[in-house]
Amino acid sequence: MKTLAIAALSLSLSAFESEGAQPMNITVTPAGSQPSAVGPAEYFTGKVRVDAPFKGSDGARIGGATVTFDPGARTAWHTHPLGQTLIVTAGAGYVQQEGQVRQSIRPGDTVWIPPKVKHWHGATPDTGMSHIAIAEALDGNVVEWLEQVTDEDYGQAQ
Repeated sequence: MKTLAIAALSLSLSAFESEGAQPMNITVTPAGSQPSAVGPAEYFTGKVRVDAPFKGSDGARIGGATVTFDPGARTAWHTHPLGQTLIVTAGAGYVQQEGQVRQSIRPGDTVWIPPKVKHWHGATPDTGMSHIAIAEALDGNVVEWLEQVTDEDYGQAQ
């Protein structure tokens, strides 16, 4: 079985080389090599920092970043054409789908937000929160930003 697998791999590599294709290389972006960006006030309430943004290449549609919210900070309402995944890495936060009850999120939680679902996410009033946000682009569009989450909505979203 091992011999069969090695033979198949050799044939695959030979076919790749014979087509004249160039091998793809792994890219490592060192931590701290990209400057932090401030989350723009038109899309966020409170102090938000965006770090380590990444984007797929060679036709890949994936992209994302690590986003850090100070206590009380949050996104505006928004949607994603192909959905979004959040991986909470620190602190305590919330995520809310329009018309639904706000949900608490903590480190280690993974959140899937389906395509075109109106939602917001951010920190709790007393504790900051960081997450990795990942989304795919559709026709070059990753997000549609909508209206701000009001202080009243944020406080009553229970």
